[in-house]
Amino acid sequence: MIAHLNRRSVPVVRIDPGDFPETVALSARMGGKGVGGRLRTASRTTDLGQVRSVYWRRPRPYTAAGGLDEQVRTWCVTQARYGLGGVLAALPGAHYVNHPWRNRDAEYKPVQLTTALQCGLVIPPTLITNEPAEAQKFAREYGPVIYKPLRHTDFTGPDDRPLTVWVENVAADELHDGVSHTAHLFQQRIDSVADLRLTVIGERMFAVRIGGAPGKDWRRHYDELIYTLIDTPPELVTGVRAYMDAFGLVFGAFDFGLDSDERPWMYECNPNGQWAFCGDTITERIATALADYLQYAGEVP
Repeated sequence: MIAHLNRRSVPVVRIDPGDFPETVALSARMGGKGVGGRLRTASRTTDLGQVRSVYWRRPRPYTAAGGLDEQVRTWCVTQARYGLGGVLAALPGAHYVNHPWRNRDAEYKPVQLTTALQCGLVIPPTLITNEPAEAQKFAREYGPVIYKPLRHTDFTGPDDRPLTVWVENVAADELHDGVSHTAHLFQQRIDSVADLRLTVIGERMFAVRIGGAPGKDWRRHYDELIYTLIDTPPELVTGVRAYMDAFGLVFGAFDFGLDSDERPWMYECNPNGQWAFCGDTITERIATALADYLQYAGEVP
């Protein structure tokens, strides 16, 4: 994205909240017309009152200076989140992709699914529970059933290598007392013939049909997939637009499964999802649309 904007001679400053306060300095003033002051990194200085667009893209967690005891460190991290984070979320006149609070609101899968239904989209039957008996009953009633995490978090094995909890098939006799430890999401498995990733940027939609996935979680098989840019299915356009408006999103990465009748079933919408994995031609079109939005602050060029 930075390379795209540089080629357009659009000034760009990259900041990661995880670099504050070590290599990022903040002096923000509130009064008059809103927020003013400056934000300084190792290589750039930004006038906070002149920021036109903000691309909020998976920042690292807030941190604190080294050498502090745990209680002081926790206090400093909290002040950074509400201080620097608050300023970055309050820039006057800036167009956000997406505003961090809109991202937060749209990350909860139960809210995603209920909002999708309200917007006329179709979802598979879903259960969220910590009761083993209810999970077993759901698996028997709606099987085949899959399990998926409600949110991906850092998880490592005994060798400190990162682990991922994938979407997996589950049977009723596999659901035991471990279910009671926390909330789990179970969903009827859609016998899909292909997957659909729909990337939305402002008013633009990029529908990519994903074929060739041998399992139920196509993220495990990037090298085996076939990506085809298609017209957005008409039955999705109105519902997806209503969904974006409901959360106040500019960007959204929707995942659908296509059944044998080509009917799209919505699985989720990641408000901060990946988009640069579909091959150079498709990625270039998405990147151009995103650069247009940032350069022109939401106006159609």
